[in-house]
Amino acid sequence: MLSNSKTNGKQLRDIRHSVLDLAPIVKGGTPADSLRNTLDLAQHAEKWGYHRYWLAEHHNMPGIASSATSVVIGHVAGGTSTIRVGSGGIMLPNHASLVIAEQFGTLESLYPGRIDLGLGRAPGTDQLTAQALRRDRRTDGQDFPEQLEELRAYFNPPPGNNGKVRAIPGEGLNIPIWLLGSSGYSAQLAGQLGLPFAFASHFSPENTLPALSLYHRNFRPSAVLDKPYSMVGVNVITADSENEAHRLATSMQQQFLNLIRNTPGPLQPPVDSMEEHWSSYEKEILKKQLGSSMIGDPDSVRTKLHSFINETKADEIMVNAQIYDHTARLRSFEIVAELMKS
Repeated sequence: MLSNSKTNGKQLRDIRHSVLDLAPIVKGGTPADSLRNTLDLAQHAEKWGYHRYWLAEHHNMPGIASSATSVVIGHVAGGTSTIRVGSGGIMLPNHASLVIAEQFGTLESLYPGRIDLGLGRAPGTDQLTAQALRRDRRTDGQDFPEQLEELRAYFNPPPGNNGKVRAIPGEGLNIPIWLLGSSGYSAQLAGQLGLPFAFASHFSPENTLPALSLYHRNFRPSAVLDKPYSMVGVNVITADSENEAHRLATSMQQQFLNLIRNTPGPLQPPVDSMEEHWSSYEKEILKKQLGSSMIGDPDSVRTKLHSFINETKADEIMVNAQIYDHTARLRSFEIVAELMKS
């Protein structure tokens, strides 16, 4: 587990900071409310200096409104002007590579120079839903490298491709491709291909340092990158007081608790204490799964951010904040933006 001790090294102002949005549907709210809040947060994030705004593909989740990820990316990109917008990520085995090439080719044509394509190989859902999504495709993701190669070829066709299947729009466009992961598989593949890599420390903290090490050890310079570039996703929930931050974080804790109980639902309002909601066993599971989360007032979060960045040696952090109240969520992201300039 990552420590919280302050170390010397990179300063917060030296690190790019970005947003991961799961477009939370809150208890008592609707997907329409969620998508309005997503655009509002993106517009604020752009003003506050965040570098990217990524949306995640999840399916059959009552608390997540970004299942049609490419559509929501267009919604956000159309309502902003400078921030990069992309997927964190598109679960490539759920789709035909040609469809993703055309969708992101369209987005890049509409919003040139602002679109990122982050790719994962997990289903982003349960196996039954994965089968409904993929029909005849295998659901284990083992053909991910071949599918990735196929997708990249649609953007940059090999010589002599005339007359074969082409992605229009898409062909010839320079759309940055990232590999996402919560273990070592995508870390190793991203290194071998010389692609940027984003790690999901916000729900897999114990694998963070091994995966990043694997990425760096396997990195081979490419036409995309001459040296490794890593981004790490992390939960950061902050408020003007320590107590309020910990109270806000109970919504995230309830969400993860419902996931491990296989009872997913909308994001719940915060509670004063989680002790009556979880068993000691569940508490320990969540302690491990959310172990890299940074919760507290600005001073404590500053110390945790500094330690996290210097321990992971990340080039960029991507902040996730599952907060029930939209105004409190905005304030949390605003505080992080202020801290990252220090």
